[in-house]
Amino acid sequence: MFKKVLVANRGEIATRIIRACSELDIATVAIYSEEDATSLYVKKADEAYMVGPGPIQGYLNIHRIVDLAIKVGVDAIHPGYGFLSENPKFPLLCERKGITFIGPSSKTIKDMGDKIKARRMMKKAGIPVLPGSDGPVRSLKEALRIAGEIGYPVMIKAAGGGGGRGLRVARNEKELKSALDIARAETKSAFGVSDVFIEKYLERPHHIEFQILADRHGNIVHLGERDCSIQRRHQKLIEIAPSLILTKRLRKAMGEAAIEAARTANYTNAGTVEFLVDKDRNFYFIEMNTRIQVEHPVTEEITGIDLVKKQIEIAAGKELGFTQRDVKITGYAMECRICAEDPKNNFAPSSGRVTAYYSPGGIGVRIDGAIYKDFIIPSCYDSLIVKLIVTGSTWDETLKRMNRSLEEFVIRGVKTTIPFLRNIMNDPDFKKGNFDTSFIDRKPELMNYSEYGEPTDIVAAISAALAAYHGF
Repeated sequence: MFKKVLVANRGEIATRIIRACSELDIATVAIYSEEDATSLYVKKADEAYMVGPGPIQGYLNIHRIVDLAIKVGVDAIHPGYGFLSENPKFPLLCERKGITFIGPSSKTIKDMGDKIKARRMMKKAGIPVLPGSDGPVRSLKEALRIAGEIGYPVMIKAAGGGGGRGLRVARNEKELKSALDIARAETKSAFGVSDVFIEKYLERPHHIEFQILADRHGNIVHLGERDCSIQRRHQKLIEIAPSLILTKRLRKAMGEAAIEAARTANYTNAGTVEFLVDKDRNFYFIEMNTRIQVEHPVTEEITGIDLVKKQIEIAAGKELGFTQRDVKITGYAMECRICAEDPKNNFAPSSGRVTAYYSPGGIGVRIDGAIYKDFIIPSCYDSLIVKLIVTGSTWDETLKRMNRSLEEFVIRGVKTTIPFLRNIMNDPDFKKGNFDTSFIDRKPELMNYSEYGEPTDIVAAISAALAAYHGF
């Protein structure tokens, strides 16, 4: 086992990795920018070093990070998610410098990061893919031809990267002509290349992903699925495990396809195979994420398997220690991503000082967060500040527990998505499991809310003032 691990990330995922290392008796090294100097993860690490320049560049400088790792004597580097987790140059540099990268190989990251190549590989392996182009679309004429063959609507997608950038939907020729140039420009800006491809656009599908673990000894298992259909602009808001729509037969078929996808990619470590499921319960491969996912806690909660620990153990050369038959799914879990955003203002980011912070508790409640009272949320990073995860023995219990937990959660000083998420919990269709990727777009009434929790703050302030006056 490793003796010291450098965490090449920040925020809640850095805290999550440090906790896992602590339970494995592994010392940790954190890196931080000046903006992150007072962050929770910096305080929890055994060692911490500022990187720069600026709030972003230091987290992206692979040579400086690896040089630091060598200098402080680490055995391995965990990239978390985002930043460098899917940059194939990072594990390659680690390999050359004799440091273990906690994740898949550089070749696998490169292969799966190229969505066109990944699509070809899965198609060859017999895994269903959406009808579309077999390579990058080079001209409008070619785009029009492909769209005519597969039928509108179509989706234009970036060949690399993710997060919904470079993604556009076209429902006719006129929209395709304008969307193609926009998608290329976004792709070039975000990922440095302008390659895009075209796939058939599914109306109102479910976004279902399967968690994979694969060791270096040829053992591959899946840990069930997560339903990530509650999204805005292709960004996930809520994740649920297991899915409410999968039959036992469909779960088995998709799980086997996910394992075959991992085998086809020569995959090791933790990864996620993502699918779309249409209204007729046909499923299609869309991509493979070669890292730990933001929503990994819901899988941990229903299986009892610590994914981050398994990542570290697999990277250290250990076998999984269990088979597919040993994986048991118990109850339900749901994760709400609490972001420092103003939903009423087109989800605009909200930065500033957290003036009050009261988190929920009780049975079946887990908080993966990185903020506290008086913490200053910077404006230069992703807006995710806390992940609220709840579990229950039934869907109804899980739903009610999440609603209660959101009601208890108080974060002041910045706008958050908490009241918006509460509206989702109370939506009749959501309660019944009647949702898909179009849910948010079809529900403008979800924006009708007041700022929950203000009366509680007022009562607390009055109580404190009265107590002080009477000398309690």
